[in-house]
Amino acid sequence: MIKRLAISVFLAVAAQANAETDSAQVAESAVTALQEAAASLAAAQSSNDRVRALTETIRAYETGLSGLREGIRQAALRERQIEAKLRSEEKELSSLLGALSSMQTSPEAHTLLHPAGPLQTARAGMILSDVSPILQRKIADLQVQLSDLVIMRSLQDNAFTILSEGLAGVQEARTELSQAVQDRRAPPSASAIESATMQALVNSADTLQGFAASLATVETSPDGTAGGFAELKGTLSSPVTGTVISGFSQPDSSGIRRPGVLVATTSGALVTAPHTATIRYSGPLLDLGQVSVLEPESGYLLILSGMAKTFADAGEIVEIGAPIGLMGGLSPDAEQILIESRDGSGQDRSETLYIELRQGETPLDPTDWFRLALE
Repeated sequence: MIKRLAISVFLAVAAQANAETDSAQVAESAVTALQEAAASLAAAQSSNDRVRALTETIRAYETGLSGLREGIRQAALRERQIEAKLRSEEKELSSLLGALSSMQTSPEAHTLLHPAGPLQTARAGMILSDVSPILQRKIADLQVQLSDLVIMRSLQDNAFTILSEGLAGVQEARTELSQAVQDRRAPPSASAIESATMQALVNSADTLQGFAASLATVETSPDGTAGGFAELKGTLSSPVTGTVISGFSQPDSSGIRRPGVLVATTSGALVTAPHTATIRYSGPLLDLGQVSVLEPESGYLLILSGMAKTFADAGEIVEIGAPIGLMGGLSPDAEQILIESRDGSGQDRSETLYIELRQGETPLDPTDWFRLALE
C-alpha cells in the first residue's frame, strides 16, 4: 500500500507549482489515482466479486502509474528546456549581474559623478529609468525559471518512492486476480464449440487471419450475448492501456502488414473486454502467444493476441471490463522507469498487443471503433 508519508511529500511538492505547470498537475493526479487504487485493493480482498473489484483496481493502478510516468517525462523535458534557456542566456545574465553589482542604490550618486555635465546627466537619468524596469523583469523571469527548475527536480526525486509502492501494489493486485479467477468456477458454457472441432481448427491454422476466418464459419448455439456493439462504434474503451505503434494495415518493424493494429503497453498490463462478448477461443496459437477471440455481436470477431496469460475459457460470456488476460515481460523497477521516463525512450512499454476486428470476412480498422491512443 502506498505510504502516506510519500504521498504527502509528493503532493506538497506538486502543490508548489502554479496552474501552468502541467507536469506537476499530471503527477498530482497520478498520485491521487494510486492512493485510491491502494484503498481499492484492500477493499477488493474482502469483496464478494473479487474478480471485478481486482480488475478495476489493476486498471486504476495502471492509470496512475501511466500518469506518473507522463508527469516524470514532462518534468524532465521542462527541466532540460529551462537549463537550455539558462545556458543560452548565460552571457546576458552575466552582464546583467555585473551591471547590478556596479550600480549604486542611490540614483543621485550617478548624477553627481557623471563627467559630461548637466545635459548628459539628464540623459543618463532617462536611460536609467528605462533600463530599470527591464532589469526587474529579467530578474523576475530568472526567479521563475529557477523556481520551476527546483520543482521539476523535486517531482522526479520524490517519484521514486511513489513508483516503488505503486509497482508493488499493482503486482499484488495481479497476483490476487489470477488466484481469484482460478478459485471462481466459470459459468456453464452456453455455446462452447466441441473440443475436437476446435483442436482441428487450431491444428490447421497457418495464420491468425486464416484461423479467425475458419472460426467465423463454425455455427454456435444462441448465447444470449447482448447486442448493440455496432452502435457503440468509436466510443468503446481500449482493451489495454497503451499506444498504437503500428496502424491498420501499416507495415510493422519487420515490414509485415496485418489487418489490425499493434499497441505498445507495459509488462504485465491487464487486457479487458471492451464489450460484453462470448469467448470463441482462448489459448495458444502458432507463435503468437496466448490468443483470445471474442464475439461481441453476431457477425463480429475481436481478436487479441500476444498475451502471456488468458483468464476466460471458450464458450464463456464475459461482461464489459472483465479480465481477458495479462501481458508478459519482466516488470521494470522504479529506478528503471525513472531513467526511461527521463530520457524519453519509451522503453517502459516493452510489450505489444495485436488487435484485429472483423465483420464476417472483412477486417475493420480498430481505431475507428476503440478509443486507442495514437503515437
